[in-house]
Amino acid sequence: MLQLNHVSLTFNEGTMDEKKALRSTNLQLKSGDFLTVIGSNGAGKSTLMNVISGSLIPDTGDIIIGEKPVTHIQEYKRSRLIGRVFQDPMAGTAPSMTIAENLAMAWSRNKKRSLSIGVTKKRKDVFRDHLKTLNLGLEDRLSAKVGLLSGGERQALSLLMATFTQPQILLLDEHTAALDPSRAELITSITKDIVARFELTTLMVTHNMQQALDLGNRLIMMDKGQIILDVNSEDKKKLSVEKLLQEFQRIRGEKMASDKAILG
Repeated sequence: MLQLNHVSLTFNEGTMDEKKALRSTNLQLKSGDFLTVIGSNGAGKSTLMNVISGSLIPDTGDIIIGEKPVTHIQEYKRSRLIGRVFQDPMAGTAPSMTIAENLAMAWSRNKKRSLSIGVTKKRKDVFRDHLKTLNLGLEDRLSAKVGLLSGGERQALSLLMATFTQPQILLLDEHTAALDPSRAELITSITKDIVARFELTTLMVTHNMQQALDLGNRLIMMDKGQIILDVNSEDKKKLSVEKLLQEFQRIRGEKMASDKAILG
């Protein structure tokens, strides 16, 4: 479903601030894979997400979604294939529009463009059915402005908007990091349910190692723009946070930076 072949990207090349963000990165995901991505700050996790989504174009290499080469396809066109949820709950929704209007915009993402938002009675019924699965009572608040929702409610809505058209790839970019523990737990639970229900091919970046172990069927660890560890489903079940840190030290010959967010 997703292939990255020898993808490299350097920022500020030829200057004092040059940084190799991705180094000949290879990655293949089968349909339905749920991959969690960990690594310290600056490891290349967000850059990986950005080259897949099209917000960054790699210097070299190829990106293929399904059987479609997308390396040089603009981000807005690629968005028809990709759903994405960001760390900031404010980023994925339009606060001045209603819940129904936000859902209608998401609904039209992979359809022909038109001037009408298209909040019809039939679509409202569809939206209510999807909102009910969140168990937050939002199905009874279709006319409420999204800006009035809590951070957790907005992130749950963002997750629904990114997924209910069943994109080929779902990108979750530290989507629980800005929430308090109880809301983060809620969004994590909703994530598991939605990904399983729609059988979505998913990449989730997280700083929380325990979350990376609890979710998904595969895990990669990144450092300095490289994938240094790729763990399959069976081996992942045997891992702990302590063993992950030991693996980093074994591979790199040094301890991973002591970061509370990384340790979760």
